[in-house]
Amino acid sequence: MKKLTLLCLLLLVTHISRSQELESILLAARDDANKLTNSYINPAMKGLIYGMNSGWYHTAKAHKKLGFDITIGLNASMIPSKDEFFDIANLGLTSITTPGSSINPTVAGKGDGVMLDVNATVQGQAVTASFEMPSGISDDLPLGAVPTPALQLGVGLPYKFDVMLRLVPEVGSDDAKGKLFGVGLKKEITSIFGPVDKLPLHVSVLAAYTSMDVNYSIDGNAISGQNQNAEFKLNAFTVQAIGSLNFPIINVYGGLGYSGGSSTLKMLGSYNLQYTPVVSGPTITETVTDPLNLDFDASGFRTTLGIRLSLGFFKLFADYTLQEYNTLSAGMAFSFR
Repeated sequence: MKKLTLLCLLLLVTHISRSQELESILLAARDDANKLTNSYINPAMKGLIYGMNSGWYHTAKAHKKLGFDITIGLNASMIPSKDEFFDIANLGLTSITTPGSSINPTVAGKGDGVMLDVNATVQGQAVTASFEMPSGISDDLPLGAVPTPALQLGVGLPYKFDVMLRLVPEVGSDDAKGKLFGVGLKKEITSIFGPVDKLPLHVSVLAAYTSMDVNYSIDGNAISGQNQNAEFKLNAFTVQAIGSLNFPIINVYGGLGYSGGSSTLKMLGSYNLQYTPVVSGPTITETVTDPLNLDFDASGFRTTLGIRLSLGFFKLFADYTLQEYNTLSAGMAFSFR
């Protein structure tokens, strides 16, 4: 299961970042390349943050001491239509001109990328180059959303505390490896509301944190160089007040709270970029090192409503969260005590 979870993460991050296609953007000036890549990939990075902050609970009721559950779930963060495209003309680029349309799909959009022309000065000479922006991959994403897997263990502690753990130790190969750590703490506070604790209503507060690291090699087929690789890091957190109505078979649950987080994507190593002189002459090669260093963040209030089917120790659940990137979570759990 650890390898399956890691595989999902590696496929997700490498597919979203489209490192082989992103290499062509390096032909632009460094600042322009960072702006273009940031605008293209930003919706996916935000979707990962919102997804990692989801699926932490399917009831507000705490386990008995040393009771536990194992949850397997999937979160899908929906990309708003406004984030499916961006206008290159609004980025303030200095080395780029657009011979055609300046509207390009983001990673979450549809359609082919536009052609861009580079006009720069390299080694004291005026040079040109052209490249095509990456296309959108919305059709390759389930429900057109950013998916995040979740494998979670929850254990009951004294005083109606539950601790939840998401853990994938570093596994993989030299070409791609990653790790994930997440921890959550839930405290049931139903008793402070007096007679309410005699009802099927349960109330808790929750705090959770997730960290993910993925590293993968770039094969160098598109642009030659040395030690080419990409590093992705994510940190996400959420705090929520949650409640549930726990009936024998059907449970209804929900929550109000706040989610936030940040992520970084770095393209490291050296890349040999080739340009054509404006005045006739041989191709000019310029080598750039560690060309991309991108930061992303997302935050906002969230409201969740869900339903759970309880068949003894076996549970099926699904919920929907309203936030900047609305998120659908679903899965199954094996819960004891």
